[in-house]
Amino acid sequence: MLGRPAPSSVRLGLRLAPMAWAGIAAVVAGVILHLPMYLGARNMGYRLAGMDVDAAMIAGMALIVVGLVVTAYGLVPRTAGRDPVASRVRVKALDDAPIRPAHVGLLVVMALAVTIDVMKPVTLAFVVPGFAEEYGLKSVVNPGGSPPAALLPLAGIAGTVIGSFTWGWLGDRIGRRASILLAGVLFVATAVCGSMPSYELNLVMCFVMGLGVGGMLPLIFTLMAETVPARHRGWLMILIGGDVAGAYIITSWLSSSLVPEYTWRILWLIGLPTGLGLIALNRWIPESPRFLLAHGRDAEARAVMERYGAEVVTDAQPEVAVVERFKPSFAQLFRPPFSSLTAVIVLLGLGVGLVAFGFQLWIPSNLRELGYTEVTADRILRDSALIGFPLNFLVAWLYGFWSSRKTIVLLAGLTAVALLGFAIAGDRVAEDRTLLYALLVVPIWGISSLTAVLAAYSSEIYPTRVRARGAGLAAGASKAGGVLVIGVVVAALTPPTITGTALMGAIPMALAALAALVFGVETRRRRLEEITAREFDRTPRAGVPVP
Repeated sequence: MLGRPAPSSVRLGLRLAPMAWAGIAAVVAGVILHLPMYLGARNMGYRLAGMDVDAAMIAGMALIVVGLVVTAYGLVPRTAGRDPVASRVRVKALDDAPIRPAHVGLLVVMALAVTIDVMKPVTLAFVVPGFAEEYGLKSVVNPGGSPPAALLPLAGIAGTVIGSFTWGWLGDRIGRRASILLAGVLFVATAVCGSMPSYELNLVMCFVMGLGVGGMLPLIFTLMAETVPARHRGWLMILIGGDVAGAYIITSWLSSSLVPEYTWRILWLIGLPTGLGLIALNRWIPESPRFLLAHGRDAEARAVMERYGAEVVTDAQPEVAVVERFKPSFAQLFRPPFSSLTAVIVLLGLGVGLVAFGFQLWIPSNLRELGYTEVTADRILRDSALIGFPLNFLVAWLYGFWSSRKTIVLLAGLTAVALLGFAIAGDRVAEDRTLLYALLVVPIWGISSLTAVLAAYSSEIYPTRVRARGAGLAAGASKAGGVLVIGVVVAALTPPTITGTALMGAIPMALAALAALVFGVETRRRRLEEITAREFDRTPRAGVPVP
């Protein structure tokens, strides 16, 4: 199903690969050294609060830090730091290629990677209640506790903001594939969140977890955008992005099945096997041929393109002028001709973040406050995600075959309307389970689709040299919305009620829909180079692509 892995020279294209794998082994060993403390607390209901960090954990922490540094060094490609040169190889043929088994294998791997990635931040919603109870923190069900439980998700989401920008830079610097692998190693390392005995260590590790999560999704979509043929790119990326809802379904199922016996900590410890799975999947992830071409690595790009059935075409002269026009920096995203599109991305990202990390994060606690038990609340959320999951196929069709811009406007508008319904109904929504399910479907399903649409759109509208940065900016904006709403809760400026969190998401989401309607551009079934050339009033010379 996954097809043959690419030859090693093309598959990695990295120096010091043995050192990278040695670093990964050190990280795994460090995580394993944290498990005895958790397992030893079985007779105490796996409660670790107040326990001292033992020698094994200290050694494990040291191994993890050293392992991460060694892995990062081993993943730096030989070409890093060199001035990029324009390539004579055209990528147009890549968009003309038919879907091959190699494409199918890549998409399967990307779908699994998206699920694993999104499970991390989604887990925060199901961890907070148990975390607050074990440490006696202030929460909806324990208003007299201290400090506020919201500090945990705040630390995690703050980490994702920094991680989004960091991994966007890394993706454009060392490559999409190497950055994805490094994020996977960080996923493994942060599984130790589940064995941290002190409240403070939980906050630190949750922040580090956010660093790894923040950049994974935009890198995945950037790689897909640069590899999948144009006529299939839109709908396939949204279909893969629909696994955001799948991650919510899996996490809610794991919570309702495992948390009652193994406590909230088990949801973090699951990061060890899922992170290792992501590293194993990297075997079938190629480097982006467009990235390779943009950095003058023609031989590797040719090998990847041939694997995906693309005919290799060589131009007579490289397009040096166009390359020099787009310098790889975040500042470029805020300059003409990209500034208006960046405004759309940032507004939509903030709206998505305010819903995903405001409404979705607090709805489990809200439902328990209204009388639902922990298991019942988790099942309601799981069922709502299941009900809406088939609609992802409709969104994929709309984005790929109708209009990418209009799909953004439609989804943002529907989400705003549903949230306004929650704001109007308030706590009374708990009295009518049918109404509760009807209103929950759109924020739970709709925001996952919008997240996929945002990631896909931001990976299509920027040139190759800054594409990972642009996708990272979109991800960072969505996480910044989360930091804002959680920060408001921590500061006690407003309580995390259903009405409050619904309004905080509805208003910016409506504004985002308006911004997309006015400033958005169409990307449906168009080559990435064509989008850049047409939308920014630049017509490339015959046969010469825009980077």
